[in-house]
Amino acid sequence: MPSDSSFDVVSKVDRQEVDNALNQAAKEISQRYDFKGVGADVRWSGESILMVASSEDRVNAVLDVLQTKLIKRGVSLKALDTSEPLPSGKEYRITATLKEGLEQDVAKKIGKIIRDEGPKGVKTQVTGEEMRVSSKSRDDLQEVISLLKGADLDVALQFVNYR
Repeated sequence: MPSDSSFDVVSKVDRQEVDNALNQAAKEISQRYDFKGVGADVRWSGESILMVASSEDRVNAVLDVLQTKLIKRGVSLKALDTSEPLPSGKEYRITATLKEGLEQDVAKKIGKIIRDEGPKGVKTQVTGEEMRVSSKSRDDLQEVISLLKGADLDVALQFVNYR
């Protein structure tokens, strides 16, 4: 009797890659001519990323530089939750937080997609902030992975512990 194959669906961010992208963005901002004299800065502020500049369009440009660096380092922009540019004294600020873990409603949506469009005989089980998907057929699991990659969800998904 063959045992079930399975994998976990998670939403995690590699903090080291985010930190590297942040450092690269800060270096580029300090060196670029169009950021001279506008007080542009990007840095960690506790668990969130803080972007500061003297005008709204400059702070949006700082965000664009950070997003470009995150993409180059392989971090999905779906994991970044950014606020609107807010005036704070003489400067504008954008705060960005990292979204990690599958929320309950997102896990339910993923389960519904797998039940409705996925192959029959695939079982899902939510444990904490991850979801285990199991089936007797590895081909069915591959089909579920490609189905979830094509689905329009607002979270960055990774597929781990494939066995």
